[in-house]
Amino acid sequence: MIAYAVMELPGLAVWMFVCLYASVVGYPNGKVREACSSMVPCHGSSPQLSPEHTITVNGTEFKPGDIIEVHLSGPDFEGFFIQARDAEHLDRPAVGSFVLTDRRRSQLLTCGRTKNSAVSHTSKVKKKDIKVYWAAPGDAPKRVQFLATVVKKYRIFWVKIPGPVVSQPDVLSPTPPLDPTSEAMSTSHPVSYISKPFSASSCGITKFCIRNPTNCDPGSASCFFLSFQQEESSVFIEMSGPSEGYLAFAFSHDQWMGGDDAYLCVNEDHLVHVSTACLKKRSHPLLDSENPLEDISWRLADGILQCSFRRSIHLPAYKGRFNLDNSYYIFLADGEASEGGLLYKHRRQPLITDGLYNVTGLPQDIGGSRAPRLIKAHGALMFVAWITTVSIGVIVARFFKPVWSHSFLLGKELWFQVHRMLMLTTVMLTSISFVLPFVYRGGWSQQAGFHPYLGCAVMALTIFQPLMAGFRPSRHAPRRQLFNWFHWSTGTTARILAVVTMFLGMDLPALDLPDPWDTYAMIGFVAWHVGTDVLLEIHSYCLVRKAEVIEDDRVQILQSLTSAEAEGRLFKQIVLTVYVCGNIVFLVAFLIAINQV
Repeated sequence: MIAYAVMELPGLAVWMFVCLYASVVGYPNGKVREACSSMVPCHGSSPQLSPEHTITVNGTEFKPGDIIEVHLSGPDFEGFFIQARDAEHLDRPAVGSFVLTDRRRSQLLTCGRTKNSAVSHTSKVKKKDIKVYWAAPGDAPKRVQFLATVVKKYRIFWVKIPGPVVSQPDVLSPTPPLDPTSEAMSTSHPVSYISKPFSASSCGITKFCIRNPTNCDPGSASCFFLSFQQEESSVFIEMSGPSEGYLAFAFSHDQWMGGDDAYLCVNEDHLVHVSTACLKKRSHPLLDSENPLEDISWRLADGILQCSFRRSIHLPAYKGRFNLDNSYYIFLADGEASEGGLLYKHRRQPLITDGLYNVTGLPQDIGGSRAPRLIKAHGALMFVAWITTVSIGVIVARFFKPVWSHSFLLGKELWFQVHRMLMLTTVMLTSISFVLPFVYRGGWSQQAGFHPYLGCAVMALTIFQPLMAGFRPSRHAPRRQLFNWFHWSTGTTARILAVVTMFLGMDLPALDLPDPWDTYAMIGFVAWHVGTDVLLEIHSYCLVRKAEVIEDDRVQILQSLTSAEAEGRLFKQIVLTVYVCGNIVFLVAFLIAINQV
């Protein structure tokens, strides 16, 4: 130990000298290429001796092209630097390349001549763990060890924390060098190139096709296309769509991700890699080390990614591959891919077939939906409730008391009965709609942002409003004005929150209405309602100004109710008719949009 420490002194002195005079005194943004060799941060202090953090991997053996999960964990830390090196020669440069799982907290670095051969932090935000994937290169050494430098605080850090050693099984002959970032998703079969867009002319005749939008042309810039054509004991598959990153489809026993048979076409540096993978819950797909696909072809043109391949109907030798003569739900997804080939989560809900289908059975030409039926129903009922029934009910109660004060329905004034009917309808629709997402998700959604929280607030106010109305004082009771204020403020708060909640819900992945059309349409509806309200307020004010006698006992805090308003009966009825028609137009537009996603 003493001899080892003496030998380390010259190197330590050189390191201290470099750090003192280097222009870089720290790496809060993780750009630590200067430390590629030593893995020592220039923080002006010596590293700690006893590590508090550990490195774990999901396997002990690897072959060239394999993907190994690497996990760094421990007490809160600000920075980190991870490499894989030859376990027999730890002073040599990093080997292999990494792919990220969270680009917000980690980034890829190039040390030496090996691209993406290290991973570091992106900021000083504290973290407890980091997970990345390491791709074994074709010329990997027999034994590889993972090393990590961890920075707890600026002057508290550990250097080259030793991690597990992974080894190659005995091989008979050396493997030629391969590209480390693409080998994990490469194929062992020859690859050819597609010369033109796919054709949908045989869909429903000899091909089983899925198209989104329904009946779209595969050559168009907005069409997602997937086809299956049985040829004896195999199936020829075509997939295309607008994507700069990846396209993927999967067979599933249900409409949830997890335990699925997936197929990916990934654009990496303008080369498309086709591979099979397994999906385990809502996690990064696990790529297969052996590829059972044949006759692989691909094409990139005008923003359209195309790939085609053939696979056998039965693949008993490949674990995780489903038999294609059974019925499954079919998923179709697209998204971005990083330079290292990592697939980022799809930005919108995958296309999912409405039912179970056998792609080797009767040829069909079907569509699919990017929004589950229960979520569509949830959105539709909310739009009906808060665009039509509530809005019309508020207008009637606020401006039509003097117009319909002498008309009665079932023993009550007409305006009151219309208002009550519309508001009770709102309560019923909102209650039904409120339950549907919980039924679909099986509980609370952690990925919907503020939308569910505001939705719960709207539901609570929706229930509270009619309960409060049940205790309404008589018209001339002293507490009637206080009730009016509470009734108005509760209803107005519920309406404002409902609009905000709908704004947030329209862009959630589970529904994702066309953008930016949905935002403009909702802004248009708000402007339409506010404009109508202002117009009727101005009209009521003008009538009051014209009146010679004001009935003070009928003027309330929140309502301009005078006998003079009855003179504008025709005007108000025209405005109400136009307003209802406008609301119906907005509602129909939203319902059509919901039906098309």
